[in-house]
Amino acid sequence: MTHWFHRNPLKATAPVSFSFYGVASSTGANKICNDLKASRARLLELFTDVTCNADMMKNATDAYFSLLQGFINSLDGTTQENKLRFIQNFKWTDTLQGNSTSAQQDAIFELASMGFNVALWFTKFASRLAGKEDITESEAKDVHRSLKTAAGIFKHVKEIQVPRLITPAEKGRDLEARVIDTYIVQCQAEAQEVTIARAIELKHNASLIAALAFETANFYHKADHTLTSLEPEYTTKWRKYLQLKQCFYMAYAYCFHGQTLLGSDKCGEAIRSLQEAEKFYNKAEGLCKEYQQTKGPGSTAKPSEQLFFRKLGTSVRNTLEKCQRENGFIYFQKVPPEAPQLELKANYGLVEPVPFELPALSSQWTPEVYTTFDLTKGPKDDKAKAKPEEEVKPMKEPDIKPQKDTGCLIS
Repeated sequence: MTHWFHRNPLKATAPVSFSFYGVASSTGANKICNDLKASRARLLELFTDVTCNADMMKNATDAYFSLLQGFINSLDGTTQENKLRFIQNFKWTDTLQGNSTSAQQDAIFELASMGFNVALWFTKFASRLAGKEDITESEAKDVHRSLKTAAGIFKHVKEIQVPRLITPAEKGRDLEARVIDTYIVQCQAEAQEVTIARAIELKHNASLIAALAFETANFYHKADHTLTSLEPEYTTKWRKYLQLKQCFYMAYAYCFHGQTLLGSDKCGEAIRSLQEAEKFYNKAEGLCKEYQQTKGPGSTAKPSEQLFFRKLGTSVRNTLEKCQRENGFIYFQKVPPEAPQLELKANYGLVEPVPFELPALSSQWTPEVYTTFDLTKGPKDDKAKAKPEEEVKPMKEPDIKPQKDTGCLIS
């Protein structure tokens, strides 16, 4: 399933030295600064390391965030703002905005931005795993888990960290609600795709598959709708992907709903349902071409070239022909002029984000060490002020090499 998922680029960031000469006035304070620099650099390295797995990413994230929280949490036993929160400037690109940067002198901005990138990494890790030639059941579960983990991190960033920012995110930036919401819902939809593939592989009840497909199509519709009020210049390609996936899973829903109707001797309604499936499948094919021709951020998925995509077209045609034959020989039912209204609710297999929790504060942070950060000893001129127009070097992401397509997510 290589190139089945659309992925926007990772966020890039300017290096941070955490060199607070004069301010960090003890051995413990200097060690924290050095470890912050090293753990941040290590985490950034892992984002583009193809050998990195979920455990490695979690450990590196925990190592950095456990130290970074010493710039955010109250460490002096009072409810006052941490004196170190605004000492360092952080600069990040945004996934939809090319190389232009957002910058804030705020440790919470760094926590939210890095957390966002960690979530993006989990989506890319899931995509890379799903692209393997012979994916095992265990690996399929890792794809599913990674997408739910990503959704949980995005949700944490949106609900816990972003509201704490002094400066709100600008329109179309990653920390803006509409952008984060789209990522959350896309992760849920893609995780449900794994569930659907599993249900088809194990030949589960057609009504369950239809309901799951319908819920998944609704997720994609919701994600697409969330982007409608943002600039087409940087959202059109992403929206085409979301639209083609919506149509694809609507075709699935109507196809399997048609099979359910046929099983209930409602052959006329089954034919109409399958005609609707054919219409949505053809629309998805057209959107695939539009998507591939549209310029915009991110890697280009190639869903119409996947066996999983083409299998649905064959299934729709074959099932429709079967229903038409049966109706001509046995049922003689009228085909309704209107497609059946899908009021399908899946009771199983629906995806919820995995809740994300920050690691505990590093044991290096003690009230005594905190007091040895003396802001009165810092430089008088604020050289760390942001320069939003300055470009940050993009991350060099590894290419995903196409594998032999076996036509399913699980073998």
